Amino acid sequence: MILAGDIGATRVRLAAFETEGNRLKCVVEKNYMSQEHGGLSEILAQFVRTEGIPVHSACLGVAGPVRSGRSKISNLPWIIDSREVAKQLKLDFVGLLNDLEAYAYGIDALDSKDFITLSEGSENAEGNRAVISARTGLGVAGLYWDGFRHHPFACEGGHADFAPTNDLQMELLAYLQKKYGRISCERILSGPGIRNIYEFLRDAHKAEEPAWLRDQISAAPDVPALISQLALEGKSAICDQTLTIFVSVFGAETGNCALQYMSTGGIFIGGSIAAKIVTRMKDPVFMKSFLDKGRMEILLNDMPVKIILNDDCGLIGAARYTLVQKAFPTSRAS
Repeated sequence: MILAGDIGATRVRLAAFETEGNRLKCVVEKNYMSQEHGGLSEILAQFVRTEGIPVHSACLGVAGPVRSGRSKISNLPWIIDSREVAKQLKLDFVGLLNDLEAYAYGIDALDSKDFITLSEGSENAEGNRAVISARTGLGVAGLYWDGFRHHPFACEGGHADFAPTNDLQMELLAYLQKKYGRISCERILSGPGIRNIYEFLRDAHKAEEPAWLRDQISAAPDVPALISQLALEGKSAICDQTLTIFVSVFGAETGNCALQYMSTGGIFIGGSIAAKIVTRMKDPVFMKSFLDKGRMEILLNDMPVKIILNDDCGLIGAARYTLVQKAFPTSRAS
């Protein structure tokens, strides 16, 4: 039995998997609100006690950089140490990965129905891959191709500088700099980033915020979700413009990642936001921004571009990591 986790500032997802041949079968999954608990050890103890499942191996994907088997969760005062978790679970070793690295491990375990293709790319596409995922924050991971298999590795590319590509985005950058100082891509390509774009359009008088929308915004428990929903339904011009800017910036940054990782084997777009706004991601705006790299357009045109629809990709990847360690023990990275 494999214990897999996806640990974030908003929620903690834990699941137990068993193997069926070459496939993983989820036996149980539980969600916990991170802010309601004092630490991960408390949640692990509750999960193991209530589910009564014997744990034979474990891996956790965490929303933060992992160094020497330890990680400080972004936007949460938790420090997770893989050695302490292993001791609690009575295991020799527990994998601790950046959440996007875990996500990258999950890709090859998904089915064709778990993807939507934005660009087919070259017929015989092969080589490195990259994953970019917008949720509460922006995550990026790479997958190095050694000629036989892919090796996922973590990075913190979501915190790289935002690079505007037109005059409106230059104004957006200046607006956000006054609020935050340095602006990373995550300030725009995330749930909070959608709200940042909306407020820029409103405050800079680029679009009008009607009274009915102002009232809905003030009462909404999830403002970015409301903005996206109204844009998809065609009910608000300012929301529509917000999502257009978001998709354009997302396409450009996805193209940057494709170049940086030379992802001739494909670039995969994960995260709940892309999966929920698929119709807008399929709009020509995204691929136009993705391909707008001058002389490199020909190279990018050969790279497959796919959206991952399966929200369990990170959990599956964490479980799959434990299997990779058994097959290739020298590849242990945490």
